[in-house]
Amino acid sequence: MPGILNAENTMQLPTLKEEDSYDLYAHSLTNSPLTPAMPTRLHNLPGFSIDQVAAAAGTDSDILRLENLDTDLRPPQAAIEATRIALERDADNSYLPFTGQWELRQAIADKLHRSANAPYSPAQVVITCGATEAMLDALLAVTDPGDEVILTDPTYAGMIYRVRLAGAVPRLVPFRQQFGEWRLDVDALQQAVSPRTKAVFILNPAMPCGAVLTLAEWQAIAKICIERDLWLIYNAAFERVLFDQRKVIHPAALPGMAGRTITLGSVSKEYGMIGWRVGWMAAPESIVADLAKVHIYNVVTPVGISQAGALAALQTDESEVLRRCRILEERRDVVCEQLAEYAMIPAQGGWSQLVDVSPLGLTGQQASERLLQKGKVAATPMTHWGEVNAAQFVRLVFSNEPVERLQTLGRRFRAALGK
Repeated sequence: MPGILNAENTMQLPTLKEEDSYDLYAHSLTNSPLTPAMPTRLHNLPGFSIDQVAAAAGTDSDILRLENLDTDLRPPQAAIEATRIALERDADNSYLPFTGQWELRQAIADKLHRSANAPYSPAQVVITCGATEAMLDALLAVTDPGDEVILTDPTYAGMIYRVRLAGAVPRLVPFRQQFGEWRLDVDALQQAVSPRTKAVFILNPAMPCGAVLTLAEWQAIAKICIERDLWLIYNAAFERVLFDQRKVIHPAALPGMAGRTITLGSVSKEYGMIGWRVGWMAAPESIVADLAKVHIYNVVTPVGISQAGALAALQTDESEVLRRCRILEERRDVVCEQLAEYAMIPAQGGWSQLVDVSPLGLTGQQASERLLQKGKVAATPMTHWGEVNAAQFVRLVFSNEPVERLQTLGRRFRAALGK
């Protein structure tokens, strides 16, 4: 039904009959040539399997919830109270300041000064909606489409696919199993660098496997960053969640690294404040303005009400984080005791560890389905979390179940997978 010209030589749209309107609507729901094409940045992005496992688990209280990075450990009481007060404060119901409240930025600068042994000012800190926003912001600020970014294998799938969303190309360097630990393949790291490499993107402690980098491994990363003039994007979300008396090693403390390290953090893991959605980027002065610009045009402003709670958490005594770590370490130990007969490397830090189900003749996907159906264990397959270390693993998150329930893990695994 083409349009017609009226007396003023202007286009007049035809009157649609009811059946014509319906036909056009129905046509819009089909896979017709009129359907817009999906952008190429989405071509290699799989969906998360975590929420699929969670949905399958439903609300059955007997199921061990080991699939998602939630926690039953309450946030600091001071953080809860500060958030309640902020609900009634008009200044916290505001778009401003775009890069976060100054007092919170000062507290993060102080935290970084202690861990990195280098001076930081509040002006070098940008508050974000969790560390997940900070990841994409940092990648957009330091890479162009087609640039390469080095990550570990395995690593958080949200890091791998944010690299792709930014238009860059992930290059994965494997962790290897050596003497009952995960160790970074430093030779593979050196071989992964190319003229197109712009950044190294590291989560430490690593998730999902719980690896913690040694000083020698950090030094190898630093050497490559300095020699090849690369940025280090350091995801420090779990930085102090360490087991077996390990100590924090902040890469910005290494010689030559303070000026090329972008530190991402949040209150989600160390303080269990997942729902607050408060994270940050801290960076050298040379890049912080670009990071702030990306943040502002991405999200505009972090959650004002939540920032008060985050500040209160950061002002709590160090013993609060250590107390939480002791509880998590005890849970890690129970998981290891319960599953001693399965192929598994204990986490050195973080909230999760991996079980290799390939000796049982299973993939992670198959094992995840059997564990839920026959053992009432919700565990996520690691299909898209790496290349070398991926399809053969399921992840067990031990942050959301108490010791008493974790002590049933062995019989549940045997019921589902045998041995």
